[in-house]
Amino acid sequence: MNRLKPLPADTHPDLQDSLQRYQRYLGYVPNSVLIMQRRPKLVTALAQLAAAVWDPASEVDIGFKRLVAYMASRTHGCNYSMAHAAEAAHRNGVTDEKLAAVCDYRTSRLYTEAERAALDFAVAAASQPNAVTDELFERLRQHWSEAQIVELAAAVAINGFLNRWSDTMAPALEHEPKAFGERHLLPHGWNVGKHDG
Repeated sequence: MNRLKPLPADTHPDLQDSLQRYQRYLGYVPNSVLIMQRRPKLVTALAQLAAAVWDPASEVDIGFKRLVAYMASRTHGCNYSMAHAAEAAHRNGVTDEKLAAVCDYRTSRLYTEAERAALDFAVAAASQPNAVTDELFERLRQHWSEAQIVELAAAVAINGFLNRWSDTMAPALEHEPKAFGERHLLPHGWNVGKHDG
């Protein structure tokens, strides 16, 4: 159910570069962004921030960083963003087996201590109120550089905005992430009926 109808992708010709970037990276333009076109500067700003967060030159593997975003969205409870992040993680090299084990990352042999620390950080940083402690931050420092920690925090933070936006606007989930979620996320508590259009 869209609380506001997505505008056609050609509504604002000056947004075509930003929208084409989503099309290139995702294979579609998210309905959340099509709704956002009512304030074109928001679309441009979000596209610029997303390009920085998901930069291919990142020091943190993009697929893993998308898992961080998934856990942040899962903590928030945003099914729309969960589907997007999980599908993007898979598209960026995260295997079916590793994705299926992400909710059990603390005990799964598929996750390293560094990844466990980062996912604990994602859950704590996405919690309300924020649950990041000095002890958790020090544990993170044992495995990740300061630049990498900034990248991990940025992945959580951009998803914080997107979680709030998507749960408020309730955009219909696009075909690609919806189909992915139905195949991969239903056994892990994803609710296909919430904001699925």
